[in-house]
Amino acid sequence: MLKVTDIAGGLGLDIRVSGDMHREAAGCYISDLLSDVMAHGKEGDIWITLQTHPNIVAVAVIKGLSGIIITNGRSPEPDTVRKAESENITILTTNRTTFETAGLLYNMLMAHGS
Repeated sequence: MLKVTDIAGGLGLDIRVSGDMHREAAGCYISDLLSDVMAHGKEGDIWITLQTHPNIVAVAVIKGLSGIIITNGRSPEPDTVRKAESENITILTTNRTTFETAGLLYNMLMAHGS
């Protein structure tokens, strides 16, 4: 199984909050609706989103997600960074679209049997 640090390196993601980079990513969930992630995200998933506000950290903590990837060149809000640091949640960013990021991550996860 891939660790968050493997995903960050393999996809060339920028580390905004290191959190626990050694958590295993069991899979991936993609959504911009917090309620959708709350209903369908699974523990260990890495979450791909456009959202940047502090509530994404709360969702990641409640669901036990392995980390958050913010796409489309967006940056987490300062309060989001502070909250992620206090909760030990990894936040990664990329200039790629959500579609590109998801495709690349899918290939990585499948190559490693996730």
